[in-house]
Amino acid sequence: MLIYRWISLLLLVSVLPELVWAQVSVGKVRIADHDAQTRIVFELNHGVNYSLFRMHKPERVVIDIQKASLGKHAMTHQISGQWVRSIRHGEHAHVLRLVLDLKKNGLSVRSFLLKKSGTTPHRLVVDITPNHDAQISSSLVQKHHTLVVAVDAGHGGEDPGAIGPHGLQEKKVTLAIAKKLVAAINAQKGMHAFLTRKQDYFVPLKKRVRLVRQGHADVMISIHADAEKSRTVKGASVYTLSERGATPDRVAIALAAKENAADEVIGVHHIDKSDDAMVRNILGDMAKRESLNSSQILADSMIASLKKKVHIKYAVPKRARFVVLGALEIPSVLVEVDYISNPRQERKLRTSSYQKVLAASISQGVRGFFVRMSMLSSKK
Repeated sequence: MLIYRWISLLLLVSVLPELVWAQVSVGKVRIADHDAQTRIVFELNHGVNYSLFRMHKPERVVIDIQKASLGKHAMTHQISGQWVRSIRHGEHAHVLRLVLDLKKNGLSVRSFLLKKSGTTPHRLVVDITPNHDAQISSSLVQKHHTLVVAVDAGHGGEDPGAIGPHGLQEKKVTLAIAKKLVAAINAQKGMHAFLTRKQDYFVPLKKRVRLVRQGHADVMISIHADAEKSRTVKGASVYTLSERGATPDRVAIALAAKENAADEVIGVHHIDKSDDAMVRNILGDMAKRESLNSSQILADSMIASLKKKVHIKYAVPKRARFVVLGALEIPSVLVEVDYISNPRQERKLRTSSYQKVLAASISQGVRGFFVRMSMLSSKK
């Protein structure tokens, strides 16, 4: 009897690698062109380890996914796009190799993983765009693309925002932190930041969105300070735009209502029905839908950076319908840096030293996002 158990155990050990290998499956491959970008999305049954590298003559991108296989219906027909001629695959030694044959050289490639969200599976996303950095004039040195960060200081002018127990106005705190954030970002190689408002004046929410777009921002950060009746609550929190309205919790709903009411100070009102129609139309585009997932990654990076230096109110990002985050094609987050309604935190928010800590943490969160998205080198 014992010998049969040993034989069974040996058989299990011998097939175990195959069982583990078969656990990861690429279920579907999607490709879409948007403006100058081709985006390829590989749907996965769960998270994976992968590597990506370039090969030349001919130009191609090679993706190796560890312990994975291609599903039967993943690629039922030849897949091609604006910059991709075809996608080939092969499996060897428990590694699934995907080869993207490119149509030309001088193309830039970035990749990132997205976690499962509701009914949407895990995804490996690959973006291919013209590499403007590679277009070098014979008389000029190579120019590197600078990543642009829009920094939005909440409230301003006639709209003071929340007011602390000792009279500190949210609009002054947000502008002070925003200016320090811009300075911190501009001090780093490969990034440039600009403000949606530079002084104490009012900027309507939708104009802020237009300014972000006009500035060709790669990401947008909106700075705010939270408040509530309790004077003991403290900590930072990060919000992203909700795809189908506010998240089903009172905090997110109430905060979005408060921030969206800013325009009412000067009599600007939003027409919800047309806004919702616009949102649905934009979300119909796959590239812009994926941008909402990028916002989630940006929010995660922001929280990871902030919690190293300051207290965090919510350990995970929340979602709500903020008008100021309306540039759906641009990864955007709203950061509530702390509770101005807490007298102790109000005193800290008034100090330049605490403002610098917050600005530095947010700046590192932005950089961490760019590195994770392969848009910036991890080397400083």
